Amino acid sequence: MAAEIVNPRSDSENRDASERDGGAEPLESFDPAFALHRGGKMAVQATVPVRDKDDLSLAYTPGVAKVCSAIAEQPELVHDYTWKSSVVAVVTDGTAVLGLGDIGPEASLPVMEGKAILFKQFGGVDAVPLALNCTDVDEIVETVVRLSPSFGGVNLEDISAPRCFEIERRLQERLDIPVFHDDQHGTAVVTLAALRNAARLSGRPLGELRAVISGAGAAGVAIAKMLVEAGIGDVAVADRKGVVSRDREDLTPIKAELASFTNKAGISGTLESALAGADVFIGVSGGTVSEPAVASMAEGAFVFAMANPNPEVHPEVAHKYAAVVATGRSDFPNQINNVLAFPGIFAGALQVRASRITEGMKLAAAEALASVVGDDLAADYVIPSPFDERVAPAVTAAVAAAARAEGVARR
Repeated sequence: MAAEIVNPRSDSENRDASERDGGAEPLESFDPAFALHRGGKMAVQATVPVRDKDDLSLAYTPGVAKVCSAIAEQPELVHDYTWKSSVVAVVTDGTAVLGLGDIGPEASLPVMEGKAILFKQFGGVDAVPLALNCTDVDEIVETVVRLSPSFGGVNLEDISAPRCFEIERRLQERLDIPVFHDDQHGTAVVTLAALRNAARLSGRPLGELRAVISGAGAAGVAIAKMLVEAGIGDVAVADRKGVVSRDREDLTPIKAELASFTNKAGISGTLESALAGADVFIGVSGGTVSEPAVASMAEGAFVFAMANPNPEVHPEVAHKYAAVVATGRSDFPNQINNVLAFPGIFAGALQVRASRITEGMKLAAAEALASVVGDDLAADYVIPSPFDERVAPAVTAAVAAAARAEGVARR
C-alpha cells in the first residue's frame, strides 16, 4: 500500500476544483492542510507486475485458482500467499476522534487515513481505514468479526469509553488475531517508557513513586493498569467527581474495577488534593490543573500533561516545579506520541503471527522504547523522537520475542 502524498495540481486548478465542489472547503491555496488532504492521503499499490498476458494469467485467472484451492485445503496458507499477515484494519465508529469528539464516521476518515500511513511509514505495516456507520456494540463486534478473514490484526481507534472496553474484550475473545485499542494501550506503553526513563534519570525505582492520573477514560484506565503491572508504588485516578476510590457509590463497573487495584493509600477528594506530595502527574483528561496544586507535588516530580492542544499544565508552569515535563505536543520536548508504539507492536505481533497482544508484549514494548534513549538520557530527552529510526525495530523485536516467550506466537 502506497503512502506517498502527491498533489500535482496548481493553485488555480485547486481553486477551480474547490469552486466545482460548491465551495464547501477553504481555498487550498490558503490552507496547506486542505491541499495535502485533497484526494486522500493513501492509495493501493500492486507488489507484483501485470505487464502482459502471462503476468495476468498468474496474478489472476487461471493461476490464482491454484492458490485459492491450496488455501481451501490448508487454511493456514492464507498467511503465506495473501497479504493477510502484513495488513491491519484500523476500525472506528467516529465517536471519540482526537479532541473533536463524536463527529461521525465520514469526518473520522482523514484521521484513520493518517493512522494507516503512520503504520506504513514507521512500522512497514499495511493498514486499511474502516469507518463504520454504526455505534451499537453488538453491531461493531459482528461487523469486525465478519471482516476479520481479510486482516492479520485489528487496531481499534477513536471509539468512546466505556464502549471501547467491551468492544475490545469481545473481539479478543472471538478472534485469533491481535486486537489492540491504541487509545488505551499505545498511550500506556509510551507513558510507561517515558516514566521509566524519568525515574532512571532521578535515580528512583518505580516502586517508590506515587502517581496521580487525571482522566478515567480509555487512556487513564489503561495507563493505570500498565503502571500497576510495571510495579509502580501507588497510583490514584481521578475523574470529574474526584479520586476513584472504593468508598464511592457512583462508580461504573469499569471504574469499580479500577478502584480495586489502584489507590492503595485510600485517597479521596479532588484531583488537586491528591497531588499533594505526589511524585508523578499524568494528564489524559483535557482539564486544567492549578499552579498551586503542581507546586504541592513532591520535590523532583514528573509532570506528563498530555492533553492536546492545551496541556493540563502548561510546560512553562510545570518547569517551575517538576524535574521532568512531557506533553502530547510536538513543539515541546518529550512528546508522548502513540506512533512510538503501535507500528512496532503490530509489526512484532504480525511477524510471529501472534494470536493476541499480551500484557507481557506491551511491557516489553515499553522497555524497548525506553532503552532507545540509552546514555543520551536527559530531562528534556526521556523519550525518543518518532523519527528515530531505531524505535520501530527495537519495539518490533521486543514484542516478537515476548510473544514467543508467552506462547502466543505461531511461527
